Amino acid sequence: MALEDARAPQASLDLGGVLGDQELPDVGGGLPGFGSGVPGVPYHERQRRQLCALHALNNLLQRPWLSQAQADRICQRPPRLAPNSRPNPHRSLLGLGNYDVNVVMAALGMLGLAAVWWDKRRPLERLCVPRVLGFLLNVPSRVTLGALALPLRRPHWLCVRPFGPAFYNLDSKLATPTRIGAEPQLREFLRSALAPAPSELLLVVTRDVEEAGTWLSPE
Repeated sequence: MALEDARAPQASLDLGGVLGDQELPDVGGGLPGFGSGVPGVPYHERQRRQLCALHALNNLLQRPWLSQAQADRICQRPPRLAPNSRPNPHRSLLGLGNYDVNVVMAALGMLGLAAVWWDKRRPLERLCVPRVLGFLLNVPSRVTLGALALPLRRPHWLCVRPFGPAFYNLDSKLATPTRIGAEPQLREFLRSALAPAPSELLLVVTRDVEEAGTWLSPE
């Protein structure tokens, strides 16, 4: 997944033209609430192809904000990504998606948000949950072919975010969103999700929180 860039300070990226005339969601006051149009029901994109990163971002924002074509254009934006590389290292060779962490971070940067890599050596008790807008997990997930589960696993992006006092798992591989519970249940969920060695966690925060480091509680 190449999370090295997530561990370093995030440079600005010129993404002009990626979204065309599409209006950016306003996240200055926090993430939008339930976006399904049904009161109390989260907007939830289901898995298609290898578009889990795209689904995770859209589920985070509770709207179909980013399309595959726009994500592909992010892969080609200079100077940070790979405008002239063939094949492009930030997406699937077959054009099915499979976007890496650089695309996720660049998309969040368009909104003025940051992705902070969580060092799994830290106890989760030091995570300052109220300062975090949402959580993006990259976890090993079983590959399926129709109803057949193959003995293979590949990295999979999923989103967890709060709605009021409760946190929800908006994994695109779920049939419906799953309520996790309050902050103590969230920490247990994250602890379990991070147990497999390849799993990683990105904290979605504002730039101010990233710069001040207030996503991390003092020891």
